[in-house]
Amino acid sequence: MKALRFILLAVAALVTCLLVFIHFFPAKVLMFALDAERKQAGLVRKEIHFGRDLHYVFLEGGQGEPLMLLHGFGANKDNFTRIARFLTPHYRVIIPDHTGFGESAKPKGASYTPTEQAKRLHELALALGISKVHLGGNSMGGQIALVYAQLYPDSVESLWLLAPGGLWKGPVADIWKELEKNPQALNPLVLEREEDVVALVSLVMEKPPFTPKAFLKLIARERMANASIEKQVFTDIQSHDITEDIRGLDIPSLIVWGNKDRVLHPGNADLLHELLPNSRRVLMEGIGHLPMMEAPEKSAEDYLKFRKTIQSAVPLG
Repeated sequence: MKALRFILLAVAALVTCLLVFIHFFPAKVLMFALDAERKQAGLVRKEIHFGRDLHYVFLEGGQGEPLMLLHGFGANKDNFTRIARFLTPHYRVIIPDHTGFGESAKPKGASYTPTEQAKRLHELALALGISKVHLGGNSMGGQIALVYAQLYPDSVESLWLLAPGGLWKGPVADIWKELEKNPQALNPLVLEREEDVVALVSLVMEKPPFTPKAFLKLIARERMANASIEKQVFTDIQSHDITEDIRGLDIPSLIVWGNKDRVLHPGNADLLHELLPNSRRVLMEGIGHLPMMEAPEKSAEDYLKFRKTIQSAVPLG
C-alpha cells in the first residue's frame, strides 16, 4: 500500500513538473514533443534553397517509392507527422512546408495560386531526384496535388485526396453560407485573435488530440504573424475552381472525407468521384476535416490497402 502511494505521489509530482515546464517554456516543450514524434516516425528535418526567395523546409524518411504529402491551409508539415510512422516503413515520405507557410520561404508579392505552388513543388521533386511521385494532400494541399497531377500527369503515379479543396461549385459547408450572410465576419480559418484558436480547432476536427493551452497559444501567435500572407493565399485558392481542369483525370485516386467535415462539405466526395474515373472513395464516420490527424492509423490502413490495389491492378470503384 505504501509502495502504491509512493508511486502515485511520484507520478503526480512528475505531471505537476511537466505542467509547470509547459507553462513557462512552452516553445521548448512543443519543439521537444515535435522532435520526438518525428523521430518515432523516422522523419528528419531538411531544407533546400533555390535562391533568395524560394527555399523549402521539409521532413523526409523511409525508403521505397516517393510519397509527397501536402498540408492544408494555415497548417504545416507536422500535420502529417503522426500518420507518417505508419507510412515510412513502406515508402520514402517527403512532407514539405508550402511556400508561405511553416519554415519555408514567404516571399512578398509572390503568387500563391495552386498552379504556382504546384510548379514550385515540381521543382522541389526534381531537385530531390524524383521523376515519379505518389501525391497526398489535405484541403488546400489536396487542391494543389490535383493541379500538380493535371500539369504533370506523367509524373504522378497516384493521388491520396483527404478532403481536398478547389471544388468551389460543389456542395457548400454551412460555415461559408453563414459568412456570405455576414460579410463583415472574420474568416474562421485565418487567425487574427489569440482567443479564436480553440474555436478553430473545434471547427477543423471532430476528435482533436489533446493539446495544452500553452501550445495552442503558440500556434495562434504564429498564425497571427502570418495572417497577411494567409489572407492572400485564401484569395488565391478561392479564385481557382479546378472542376473542369481535372475532369477525366485518369490517375488512380483515393478520395477520403470525414462525414463530420464542417469546412469542406462531404458531399464533394461524390462530385470528385464522378470527375476522376479511376478513383475510389472512403467516408470516415465521426471524423472532421483532418482525417490524418484525427484517425491516423485508420487513414494509413485505408491508404495502404489502396496502394495494394494499384500494385495488383484491381479496378477501382
